[in-house]
Amino acid sequence: MIVRDFDDVVKAGNSVSDADWTSVRMLLADDGMGFSFHITFLHEGSEHTFEYKNHFESVYCIQGKGSITDLATGETHQIKPGTMYALNEHDRHVLRAEEELVMACVFNPPVTGKEVHREDGSYAAPEEVS
Repeated sequence: MIVRDFDDVVKAGNSVSDADWTSVRMLLADDGMGFSFHITFLHEGSEHTFEYKNHFESVYCIQGKGSITDLATGETHQIKPGTMYALNEHDRHVLRAEEELVMACVFNPPVTGKEVHREDGSYAAPEEVS
């Protein structure tokens, strides 16, 4: 059984940030679960273009308000507490935070914790991460 406290994970340095978001990595590839689990904070007013070419992601909104736009279709969906979206086709998308968004995220395959977003908004495939 794996039991972790959010504050302890933060203190241990298992988070990744840039100017507009922070992702606390609660479970990673080394945990052997077959997925990773993160709590991600997107700063109010921020906009992000992502395309996880090598991963599937499912996201559940815990707090805040925003939107996600599928760049293939142009369709925009509102995000609020209780909204879930799954990027089941490696969907290129724009995520906008009208208020700070707090999101629970699951990645498959799991991330190692060393990934950074590449210029195209993706993470490297697991075998490419050193």
